Amino acid sequence: MELKSKVALIPGAIRGIGLCIAKFLGMQGVKLILPYYDWLDDLENMHKTLDELDIEYISLPADLRYEEQVKDVIDKGINRFGRLDILINNIERGGWPLVHGPYVPKQWQLEFETTVNAKWYLFNHALKYLKQHKEGVVVNITSISAEVGRSGPCSLIFNDCYSLSNKGVSVLTKTWARQGAPEVRVNELMLGIIETRHGPKTRGWSLLSEDQKQELLDHTLLARTGTVEEVAKAVLFLVKDATFMTGATLIMDGGYLLGADGVLPMPKGVVDPNEPTFGGSKPPNV
Repeated sequence: MELKSKVALIPGAIRGIGLCIAKFLGMQGVKLILPYYDWLDDLENMHKTLDELDIEYISLPADLRYEEQVKDVIDKGINRFGRLDILINNIERGGWPLVHGPYVPKQWQLEFETTVNAKWYLFNHALKYLKQHKEGVVVNITSISAEVGRSGPCSLIFNDCYSLSNKGVSVLTKTWARQGAPEVRVNELMLGIIETRHGPKTRGWSLLSEDQKQELLDHTLLARTGTVEEVAKAVLFLVKDATFMTGATLIMDGGYLLGADGVLPMPKGVVDPNEPTFGGSKPPNV
C-alpha cells in the first residue's frame, strides 16, 4: 500500500507510543490528524518533534469519550485534508492496581469509556470515509491484559476493567473487519509491557520492587520490555504491508503469554528403537 499523501487519525500522539507511530507514518508522507486531551506538558514537544521532521498535521483538543467531540475531530480533519485513510485506535485508560488501589466507580467508568467507547465512536464515525478510497486501514491497539486479566506478575499492573475492556476491543476487531470489508482492513496489535506502557518509563514501574520487576521479566521469554520504536514498526507493517490481513491479532509481548516455562531435554526413553515392535507394529517378513 502506497502511503504518500494518505491521511491518518491518531489519538494519543502527544507522547510515547502514539507520538512514535505519528513520526513513522509522517515520515512515509502520511498527513496526520492528532487529537489530544491530557499529558499537556508534552504538547510542546509533540509539535517540536513533528515540525522538525516537516510532517504535515493538525492537532486539536478533544475528549474522545464524547461522541460529538469525536465527530468534530473527524469533520475538521476532512475539512483540512479532504480524506481519511487510516485510523490508529490508540486510546485507552488503565489504572494500575499498584498505583490506584481498589476501584472506585468513577475510575471503572473512566477506563471503560476511554478504552472501549472512544474506540467505538472513532471507528463508527470514520468508517464511511475509510471506505471511500477502497484502501482503508484500522489498527486497534490493545493489551495482553485481555488474555491474562489480573493474574500472576501482572496482577500489579493490569486492573479488572482494563482487562475486560481490552477483551471487548478484541471482539470488536472481528466485527469491524466484517463491517469494513472489502474496502477496509481492521486488525489488532496486542501489546505486552512496553517502555512507556506499563514499562520502565512509567510512574507505576517505579513503584514496583526490584523483585516484582524481575518477576515480570522472568515471565517474558525475551527477558525485556518492548520499545516504542518496535511498536511503531509493527503498526507500519499492519498499515503498509499486511494487505491480505484483516480481523487478525498480532501479538507483540516478548513472549509473556507463553510464560516462563522452558522445554525439558528430550528423555532417552525406555523403548529400544531397534526392537521390531518400535512404532507399534512388526516389520514385514523378508
